[in-house]
Amino acid sequence: MTNTARITIPATTLDVYPLCLGGNVFGWSANASQSQGVLDAFTAGGGNFIDTADVYSEWVDGNIGGESETIIGNWMKARGNRHQLVIATKVAKLSTRPGLRPENIIAACNDSLKRLQTDHIDLYYSHHDDKDVPIAETLGTYQTLINEGKIRYIGASQHTGARLQQALDIATAENLPKYICLQDHYNLMERNPFESEQQEVLKKNNISALPFYSLARGFLTGKYRPGVTVDSIRAGGITDYQTDQGYAIIEALDKISKAHNSSVSAVALAWLRANPQVSTPIASARTVEQLHEIMQIVNLTGDEVMTLNLFS
Repeated sequence: MTNTARITIPATTLDVYPLCLGGNVFGWSANASQSQGVLDAFTAGGGNFIDTADVYSEWVDGNIGGESETIIGNWMKARGNRHQLVIATKVAKLSTRPGLRPENIIAACNDSLKRLQTDHIDLYYSHHDDKDVPIAETLGTYQTLINEGKIRYIGASQHTGARLQQALDIATAENLPKYICLQDHYNLMERNPFESEQQEVLKKNNISALPFYSLARGFLTGKYRPGVTVDSIRAGGITDYQTDQGYAIIEALDKISKAHNSSVSAVALAWLRANPQVSTPIASARTVEQLHEIMQIVNLTGDEVMTLNLFS
């Protein structure tokens, strides 16, 4: 691993490793023991930024949500390392704590704090936009939680550029907390709406993106090839990428990864980091072996970025 100096997320004092570890697989495709092994390896390699949500992983039969937060909380308690970490979680999508009404945000935040076994959340996201609740009410609730020391910063997830700008304008006008980042779908296979309408809002307001599905549900790891069957819980989600253009992107990533003596995943993540509006991509790992592939930090040349940009 090279160039693993931490970066500061714009508009914050959060110094983070240049990869945010996604916790969506914890309690889903990775059980508690496997998850803790990945978390141990991540911190051993210098990682300190972990992303989860109250809804992870409610979609699994028998789960009720909060499984990922619980695994992370138990791990932090066992390791005694909470003070070394930057923890992000989210509110709005859990079926028992839906939306962004003030009373729901407060209850959901308290639930997350208990599961994480911590007294504060470093970055708390509105997991999706909630047009049924006035933005000022949502931001005012976050102000209360900030004042109580329960959260440090807030972020927006899955907001259009227009709605994010509206929230930022309301925060300015009413002296309320501002979203300091946007978490949304962005990778080499899915470049819009980020490039078409969200990126400009981030640039205008000097805030950044933390993309999820940075590796296109695993397609950009390079393990999906023509004629190859992959045994993965996510395999059904990448069929739209298995096209001539999709495989051409993998071929281009192959060539660049060989030049850097790195994994295909590392190059796909490096392309995201090369975008000036991206601070830290989010990627998950079910195993330590997968983690080692995504923790290879490389810097692309301008020509390499341009080569990949041509696949638009």
